Amino acid sequence: MVRLYLFAEGQTEQTFADNLLKPHLSQYEVLLHNPILIAHARKKGKVHRGGGRNYLAMKNDIQRLLRQEKAADVFFTTMIDLYAISAQFPGLSESEKLRQNPTERVEFLEQCFAEDIGDARFIPYIQLHEYEAYLFCDPTCFEFVYDNCSRQIAALKNIAAQHDNPELINDGQHTAPSKRIIAQFPAYETGKTADGSQLGELIGLEVIRSKCLHFNAWLSRLESLSGGDTAP
Repeated sequence: MVRLYLFAEGQTEQTFADNLLKPHLSQYEVLLHNPILIAHARKKGKVHRGGGRNYLAMKNDIQRLLRQEKAADVFFTTMIDLYAISAQFPGLSESEKLRQNPTERVEFLEQCFAEDIGDARFIPYIQLHEYEAYLFCDPTCFEFVYDNCSRQIAALKNIAAQHDNPELINDGQHTAPSKRIIAQFPAYETGKTADGSQLGELIGLEVIRSKCLHFNAWLSRLESLSGGDTAP
């Protein structure tokens, strides 16, 4: 069995990884450690965590663990958002020429990220455009969390129908997936930490990966880390 560390941008991703990814990957002989919130600052020797807006702090945090865990069968990955990504992120300026092709753009940024970290065991994953894209895979999940919301669910379904892939819902200040959800469900803004992961669990990994191609490619790579397909 190989071991895997995951750096999560926020508590929503942290809980999602713990509740869904960890048991799923165990079927493939991949042991996912408790997901780690990304560092955003280091003050007076103490690391402050949560949010991926400070690239240097995140990079130092990842490299610190890489130095501590030197075994060849230990791997490292991330769950961070492309939406509002750090201005310091490597390759960000160059990636602007790919803005019309979000998948190519995020793959380019992941490559730049991997090169900057400089360790073959590091498998960067940047969410297109953020975690909430997954919730557009099946907006009916909201009816299990919010009352009397058929109109709001219909609005989210209409948005999803306008895109070939929920990951392609754009990253504008008012049109990013989370902003569109909050427009229909204002309570999500303050409750996303608990509600976001619960909604993802209601949808399930298989539905999410069937509709979110970039997510599926990342999950497939993690499944292959042990060198064999041992899932039932």
